[in-house]
Amino acid sequence: MYFPQPLAKLIEQLRRLPGVGPKSAQRLAFHLLHLPPEEALKLADAIVEARSKLSYCANCFNLTENELCDYCASEYRDSSVICVVQEPRDIAAIEKTREFKGLYHVLQGALSPMEGIGPDQIRIQELLKRLAAHEVTELILATSPNVEGEATAMYIARLVKPLGVKVTRIAHGMPVGGDLEYVDEVTLIKALENRREM
Repeated sequence: MYFPQPLAKLIEQLRRLPGVGPKSAQRLAFHLLHLPPEEALKLADAIVEARSKLSYCANCFNLTENELCDYCASEYRDSSVICVVQEPRDIAAIEKTREFKGLYHVLQGALSPMEGIGPDQIRIQELLKRLAAHEVTELILATSPNVEGEATAMYIARLVKPLGVKVTRIAHGMPVGGDLEYVDEVTLIKALENRREM
């Protein structure tokens, strides 16, 4: 009611973005209105292009412009090791380390009974088909260290272990450079559980 209809509509659409509340949506809307028209069009074009050109990899369900993503199409990746992540953005975090040389499998979410997300709503069956079709020696579970991520990892581990594939979980614990007094109890418990001999 306070803004002209086109501005109110823009604010409402921005509010739908994750982590954007009413005040942030207003700030973003006014920022966009102050952009030169060509910059605003570049942003709009980038959104339209991303929506129209990107799809999911036929093999791992990462985002791609082609049938297979760059990782699945690469002859230099180790196809005997698969790292399971929840979302495509998780791949970028792992790739930044430059340590992992295997392939990925994106679940497109995590188990969450409270939100009605069960095994059939994420890409678990597709993972099992990949394991049956290819010689995989290790499956690394890199789901988030929260309740949903842990439940998803445990569920997948129970399904995969009978197949004779080594199942590992990324370690959780103290962040490097963190102060002990600021670490929450769950993180501290995981750090103690995952301790190693020096």
